[in-house]
Amino acid sequence: MTFEQLRTFFWVARLGGFRKASEQLNLSQPAVSTRIATLETELQAKLFDRGAGALILTKHGQQLLGYAEQMLFVEEEIKQRVGNPSEAEGLFRIGASETVAQAWLPEFIQAFSAAYPRVNVDLTVDISKDLRAALLERRLDLAVLMGPISEFSVTNVALPEFALHWYKAAHLKDVDLARMPVISYASQTRPYRELTSALARKVGPKMRVFSSASLSASLRMIAAGIAVGPYPRVLAAPFLAAGEVVEFDPGIAVPALEFTASYLAEPRSFLVEESAGIMGQVAATWHAAHPG
Repeated sequence: MTFEQLRTFFWVARLGGFRKASEQLNLSQPAVSTRIATLETELQAKLFDRGAGALILTKHGQQLLGYAEQMLFVEEEIKQRVGNPSEAEGLFRIGASETVAQAWLPEFIQAFSAAYPRVNVDLTVDISKDLRAALLERRLDLAVLMGPISEFSVTNVALPEFALHWYKAAHLKDVDLARMPVISYASQTRPYRELTSALARKVGPKMRVFSSASLSASLRMIAAGIAVGPYPRVLAAPFLAAGEVVEFDPGIAVPALEFTASYLAEPRSFLVEESAGIMGQVAATWHAAHPG
């Protein structure tokens, strides 16, 4: 029995098929099948029941899966702790929301690169809904999004929240929310849902709500006097500094944005877990230096 056999078994079990495991491991499907067959022969135990269109772990397979997870994590931890972490190589796929990308993400990338100078970073900036899907489909290693993700397979590390402040164009005087449109995050996001709910209670059916996945475009619309809206101060900072927008209080409180660093708990990855820890430290330091 080898680590490669256990690694192959793990991915077949986790992804539910030989084809998906072959794509994950960059092997041919016959090679994956051969490894599993050899492992079953060596253990003298059937690991999978091959049902209609799906693979189901047998009792022996379920027992082996727990051991495989532990052994693969220990293998990676040995490489990281006994070896030199700075010699780690590979591709680290990070997904982040635009709010975080414009706040402390550059500092995190800098800290990560210092710790792992030979690991390449693939960065995706998107809305939380799409980042969640990418993480669950294993297209991301670590996602920074409006969380937590309520899936048993996901570990969520809480990050400092972003308070929301209302902004309007500097040249506007009084703002009537029954006439002035309010602009928010993309329509399939939590901030949009919470804002529309609060506006419905305060303004009623006359409310007009625009949505945009581009936060910078939204702030430009606010600066132009087209709409008003609540956003984190870090996003509005350039417009505030230029005197294009000002904060105001419309009497509608909106919840702060809660973010998590989320990653799949299985298979355990020393690199991902360490990176989430670095991310928490960087985010805490940044927010301490940028209160509000």
